[in-house]
Amino acid sequence: MIPNAFAFERVNTVEAALDRLGADGEAKLLAGGHSLLPLMKMRLSSPSKLIDISGIDALRGVRREEGRIIIGALTPHREVAVHPLVQAHLPALAQAAAQIGDLQVRNRGTLGGNLAHADPSSDLPAVALAYDAELTVVTAEGSELLPVDGFFLAPLTTAMPEGGILTQVSFVIPPEGAHSVYEKYSHPASGYAVVGVAAVVALTSGRVSHIRVGITGAGDAAYRATAVEEALLDQVWSRERVQAASRHADENGGIGEDLFASEAYRRHLCQVYTRRALERLG
Repeated sequence: MIPNAFAFERVNTVEAALDRLGADGEAKLLAGGHSLLPLMKMRLSSPSKLIDISGIDALRGVRREEGRIIIGALTPHREVAVHPLVQAHLPALAQAAAQIGDLQVRNRGTLGGNLAHADPSSDLPAVALAYDAELTVVTAEGSELLPVDGFFLAPLTTAMPEGGILTQVSFVIPPEGAHSVYEKYSHPASGYAVVGVAAVVALTSGRVSHIRVGITGAGDAAYRATAVEEALLDQVWSRERVQAASRHADENGGIGEDLFASEAYRRHLCQVYTRRALERLG
């Protein structure tokens, strides 16, 4: 598998990257490379130029600002998985990042690249939905915030503006006392999510005061399982209610099928793994 010929340029600032993207509409950004390069080898993507942004240090790091954890788009998965702020406030994100690919992928692959690539079987979109993430995107016209709801549109398709660069991702810290978890049924060969469920739950006096459920792997794009959330919000937490609510887990997304899992099987997995995730939080 050999890609088509392409030019290569390394840049050290976001401004330089924007300039190069504006000059060549067929150019692509290269961060970790673990999503783009396989597509190029299979000639499913044939950019005229690769613009290497991996050296832009300003796009790395994890910090807390008020009620959010903000992570630079070029922060590697391994750093996300082990960072104390992530483990303390966004444990489902730490769990998901620790399950991505193998050691080499986690050391080189990036948070921003993963979300911008929008693989329908990727782990992180479900977690981003569960933590009400916002994505900061910079274009030649300026900077804008994109809510994660509505960001994932279809396989490898997002609401990113043309010529935009994802610079950071902001995750809402859940309410005091909330718990979160990521449950995943992995494809035995690839490790991608056949179905992955990220859940965040807070209880107040035994009632559900906050709940988010994000599901990935089931169809063309990750989605919020709002039917599950609505069935549990303001309700007294119980095993029976969790089981009943989990039966709605497949209602809000377009469920797909492939050679490994039929649509019916994926619907079943959505329900089972949503129940498992929620039961871990009760």
